[in-house]
Amino acid sequence: MPDIQSIIDRIVNDERMRRSSHFSERIYTDEPILTTGRQMANYLPDRYREMRAISRWLPGENGGQGRWLTEAELFWRQGTFMADFEDDCPYHGTFKAFYPTYNAMSDRQLRGYFTWRAAVRRGRVEEASLSFAYVYLYELLCGIGVDSPREGFGLIKGFWEAYRTYAPEIDRYARVWLQDYAVYHGLDPQLLADQKALAHDRMLMELKTAQDTALAHAAPAQPAGRKRSSSTGALLPPDSDVEQRLLAAIDALSTYRISTSRYYRDDPDGLTHVACAVYVQLCRYYGKHRKLGLIESLFGSSARLPYTMFASAVFYDPARHADCIYDLDEICHFTCEGGLWTCERVHGSQSRSPKLGEAMRAVDRKMRAAAGYEHPLKEEKIPRYLDTMIDREIEAWRAWSAAHAPRVIDIDLSKLSGIRSAAAQTREALLVDEEREEVPGIAEESLATDVAVAFPQETKAERQEPDAASADTMEVGTANKPATSPAPNNVAPAGPPDAPTEGPLDERQAAYLAALMTRDADARVQATAGTSEDMLVDSINEALFDVVGDTVIEFGDTGPQVVEDYRDDIEELLI
Repeated sequence: MPDIQSIIDRIVNDERMRRSSHFSERIYTDEPILTTGRQMANYLPDRYREMRAISRWLPGENGGQGRWLTEAELFWRQGTFMADFEDDCPYHGTFKAFYPTYNAMSDRQLRGYFTWRAAVRRGRVEEASLSFAYVYLYELLCGIGVDSPREGFGLIKGFWEAYRTYAPEIDRYARVWLQDYAVYHGLDPQLLADQKALAHDRMLMELKTAQDTALAHAAPAQPAGRKRSSSTGALLPPDSDVEQRLLAAIDALSTYRISTSRYYRDDPDGLTHVACAVYVQLCRYYGKHRKLGLIESLFGSSARLPYTMFASAVFYDPARHADCIYDLDEICHFTCEGGLWTCERVHGSQSRSPKLGEAMRAVDRKMRAAAGYEHPLKEEKIPRYLDTMIDREIEAWRAWSAAHAPRVIDIDLSKLSGIRSAAAQTREALLVDEEREEVPGIAEESLATDVAVAFPQETKAERQEPDAASADTMEVGTANKPATSPAPNNVAPAGPPDAPTEGPLDERQAAYLAALMTRDADARVQATAGTSEDMLVDSINEALFDVVGDTVIEFGDTGPQVVEDYRDDIEELLI
């Protein structure tokens, strides 16, 4: 059996145990060194006794009149006294209280709280009674254990984000307290950029801006008593930039998000335009027939009302706050005068508008019906004025779209050969006699073109053109005249363009294609003498399209060149 004294020495000398709050700094000679587990559970270190000794009654200075402390001030005094205290006595029971404070805890719960708080301060946020979490937030709001407001903001936000995984209901209070903390201490509003309330304010501002832009862009309203034209709409002619901004703002605040509609994917321009036009008409209608405008009717009016900082929290500040004005955003402003706070903002719903959603759904449903869309929406009852607005804007949009539809131009590629022939005629007609004499073969080519245009259905045989066999039968008057202009010594006489050949290419086309294949520049010049190289390339590509099934000559940086993929096919054709 181990020696009792050695066990005692080991416990007393253990560094961790010596730092534990189970051991008081004082030594009581009349108490036993060892106690039972029940006795240890009921043991309360002196620090707690001293905290509880802080009286709710505060005597006056120099014999002056005293006063009773509020629960918030007592909590602040006790919390300040225990700001740096840590314990090591976990509590696994339950603690629940409205506006929980130290005074609401039993001794065992009190020790459990400071043990849990020590772990939280070390970055280990564990699940505990929700009232423990609220007490810790109260401490941070009061500046207990905080060196600066900026540090306090980070601690509040970090703890809230960590503990909400155990108790999401903490969002209801922590979100507001975090905003109030930034306002109270004048912190940068950008720290709250991700807050829900500010996001809603930003969406309202975007809707107001987009609405004002759309109204400025909108066509004037029809005068009373004048019949409305079916071709005029509130936002015609359309402006896609204005409409896209307005629709994004509407989508952000409407319970029915029209941009996620199935029909929007098939007709985004039409649905966007009609939705925005109907919204503009609603703005006009509310401005004329209602006491409040559309935005005010849907989301509430702006007003300056008294405001309680850190509502529903136990909060105390020994010094009165200085007078100040704090602009949280463009439509939310806080003011402190004489220690009293007011808040000017839109006081209304902070959620999406079901009335706006009803109007947007009706637009979607009626647009589908007008287009005969295969996925209709179930009909729901809407006000008659809204029904009429939507019908008119749909009618105006469809009429405008039909009148401004792009024209379709159909090009018949089969007519290209006739266009080329007409161009050749025009070119020949513009040449003077001297230019014809300078260009070998131009007269023959022009003559052949004229004949082909005049008699498109005749063949060469039907035209009875003279050939070599009938040259002897020519009249004497014409026998001594040369048939063509003499060709230069370095240029081979060019035959008629349409001379019959065994393959798909005539003699000129074959000579030009062979020159491209061998990259013979001189032969290429000879083959194009008296004709346009571009037209010759087009005629070769057209002649070989049925054979190869693709273009065989393409224009590169150095001019026309044979497509390498078809070189073998061309070589077989030229054999």
